[in-house]
Amino acid sequence: MNDKFFDLKKEKQDRMINAALKVFAGNGYEHASTDEIVKEAGISKGLLFHYFISKIGLYTFVYDYSVKYLLLELNTGVDKEETDFFKLTRQIKNCELQVMRTYPYLIRFLSESGREQNSEALEATREKRVYLGKQYDRLLERTENTSLRDGISMDQLKKMVQLTLDGLMAEAFFEGSFQPERYMEDALGYLLLLERLCVREA
Repeated sequence: MNDKFFDLKKEKQDRMINAALKVFAGNGYEHASTDEIVKEAGISKGLLFHYFISKIGLYTFVYDYSVKYLLLELNTGVDKEETDFFKLTRQIKNCELQVMRTYPYLIRFLSESGREQNSEALEATREKRVYLGKQYDRLLERTENTSLRDGISMDQLKKMVQLTLDGLMAEAFFEGSFQPERYMEDALGYLLLLERLCVREA
């Protein structure tokens, strides 16, 4: 990547990043079109390749940028002493909302990249993908399950919550007009419902 990209005005940087995130999130690396990215960003293809050299260069950049941006928000927005699973999950979702207010497609992009099939894209992001997964695991590994109803394990709960939230985001994007605030309102509502179903009353 050409480091002069960061000399651009922040508005133009974000416009290019958001365009790439949107197209990669919606199509995967293989089927993402740089023509669509430059159209979305309102720039020329020559300018795109001036800064990122190639499609894989752009993909690698937005992946690295996304991981750094998200982890910065998580590191400042999550209580390092909290052990309640649902409270921690709500804190994490609120951090993701902060991210999506600037980059609406960032979380979706990272989620979809976990299902990426292209070997070049996988190899280019392998180290950062592993690192991001470990950071999420680290946030949730201290959660306690003493308050869960009988027959519900923490592993089951984590998977159920993840599938629910992933499904809500996929549905929101499928509708074609993703609104971070609306998605988060729905996500927190489902989290509250799952908490009522899975946690014993005090």
